[in-house]
Amino acid sequence: MKQIRLGSACINTTPLNWETHLQLLLATISEAQNTEVGVLCLPELCISGYGCEDAFFAKGVQQTSQELLAEIVPHTQGIATLLGLPLCVEGQLYNTMAFVCDATLLGFVAKQHLADDGIHYEPRWFQPWPSGEVREVTIEDKTYPVGDLLFDCGGIKIGIEICRDAWVKNRTGCQLAARGADILLNPSASHFAFAKQEMRRKLAIEASQRFHVSYAHANLIGNESGRAIFDGSCLIASRGSMLAEGPRLSFNDYLLTAADVDITATRRDREKDADQTSLTMPPSQGILIKSPFSFSVPRSACPAALTEPWDTSPPPKAEEFARSVPLALFDYLRKSHARGMVVSLSGGADSSSVVAMVWLMVEFGIANLGREAFLSKLSPIEDLQQLKDPKSLVHRLLTCVYQSTRNSGDVTRHAAQTVAQAVGAEFFEWNIDAAIDGYVNTVSQAVGRELTWDKDDLSLQNIQARARGPGAWLLANLRGALLLATSNRSEAAVGYATMDGDTCGGLAPIAGIDKAFLRAWLCWMEKTGPHGIGPLPALSVVNAQVPTAELRPPEESQTDESDLMPYDVLDAIERAAIRDKLMPWEVLQAIQPIFCQYDIQQLGDWVERFFQLWCRNQWKRERYAPSFHLDDENLDPKTWCRFPILSGGFQRELETMRKAMENE
Repeated sequence: MKQIRLGSACINTTPLNWETHLQLLLATISEAQNTEVGVLCLPELCISGYGCEDAFFAKGVQQTSQELLAEIVPHTQGIATLLGLPLCVEGQLYNTMAFVCDATLLGFVAKQHLADDGIHYEPRWFQPWPSGEVREVTIEDKTYPVGDLLFDCGGIKIGIEICRDAWVKNRTGCQLAARGADILLNPSASHFAFAKQEMRRKLAIEASQRFHVSYAHANLIGNESGRAIFDGSCLIASRGSMLAEGPRLSFNDYLLTAADVDITATRRDREKDADQTSLTMPPSQGILIKSPFSFSVPRSACPAALTEPWDTSPPPKAEEFARSVPLALFDYLRKSHARGMVVSLSGGADSSSVVAMVWLMVEFGIANLGREAFLSKLSPIEDLQQLKDPKSLVHRLLTCVYQSTRNSGDVTRHAAQTVAQAVGAEFFEWNIDAAIDGYVNTVSQAVGRELTWDKDDLSLQNIQARARGPGAWLLANLRGALLLATSNRSEAAVGYATMDGDTCGGLAPIAGIDKAFLRAWLCWMEKTGPHGIGPLPALSVVNAQVPTAELRPPEESQTDESDLMPYDVLDAIERAAIRDKLMPWEVLQAIQPIFCQYDIQQLGDWVERFFQLWCRNQWKRERYAPSFHLDDENLDPKTWCRFPILSGGFQRELETMRKAMENE
């Protein structure tokens, strides 16, 4: 039996944060060595950071990446590992993994299939490497092979498929297996999305079974560069079974997962299945790089995997949401060097969700790291060390303000105060009628008439929302804090948000999630809550309400859904129209069986209203603060869903829908 310990590690990187990356990589490699790991898989572009964007083109970035690589290589005695960096070869830039074995750099594997959809724009910076091709690159007067390489260390063959290389139909691992790979490593920068972990598990298990290899996948962790969240997925599979799976969405800087694999057993399986088409196909023309280094058999027991009880198959969406956004908030807070967070807390679902996320950020941070390590990561924020319990930390980190008008009610004020007190936030309240009246009187005098609700309804609503912005910004500036916007994705889709009002902020943590899910999640948070943390019962005062902007006079009983349409209908229309790219009549046909309680005329009116509002309000989506990517329904025009600011508004398609409805 030829046994080897395979390791996979996630790392929390920040683009161009060289010294931090150096220390994290050295610490991770050292832990792997102490754990007797023979082969260690590290994430894609872990030296430079994945999200460097156009800075990848800078010669200095490329040079510094090579300098860090040179510093790390001597620290890899007794272990084989991967280190990701951008590499220029013959004037073209490539996404590569340096393969280092026993303090020797053996060569570079270049990514063959670039991620070019959704939030990924890799072809903007990198060239895809041709399958089977090998060239040379010279670094510090020494020449190394680069391209489609397979490595032989003491008779054990190791292949590398970089992130997307594993997700395409003709995956790189197929050719590597045909060339005799015993181990496949998948270094990744695979962004978080709901339920995506289930697909990764399937890829790892199927590869280990189909190719008769042991398979390790390593991902980045945390909010690396602002919008994308990485969940730190670490998987090790062999012979069609998952041997180890590390914890996801952790606040740790790095985490190591390890498992012992039997090379003899996988080779025996391959011999028995020699007729398998995928392994008898002509191998690519890449070359084999040999090293005399031999892996030693581990003497100690392999540490147990740390998979958490909540992370089942498939992982619950409520749990993933409750963990991904707080992790992203924590990284954004510390990496932006802000000294806290401010929320304009209306007492409604959206702002209360944001407050709950900050509370969870502290709860999970302390649970993952311990109090001292949590505080050390926030060391630039004054006066934290003397705070002992999570509630006092929330009080220092989060400031909430309820800004009432004459149209506000006691219900929302009570809800805002109750939620703020329950989590421990600092709470202020003030009235902004004087500011609103000042704006209204000034404009009334300028236009020569009094503004009235009969003639100026929308304008009078919007000035109330906008009048809340300056006070919230001032409070954030006084605190040196990050102002969190509270608008959600459903509002973004139809522009039901006031520019410079509820969209005020430097970060929009819930702009990637729909209102119907948010309301369901708040009920879950009230009664159940995430595993290990539990519920936040105070949210009952929010969940008992009907969503309302409270911008019209109270006697009008304004609600969000009366202004728009039922949120579940709105979200279904959005998915069909924007995610699935259906035209109005197709959207109506798609949603009609789901909402049979409404007649076709009512549904048609809502579909028409959605398309009209969607097209008119692209300019608002362009101005939203950065938001977190959570799924394939994101509306962020900078990373996912591009749409023209000016358009014809689907008028021809809407007319087609109307005519079709007449014939129904």
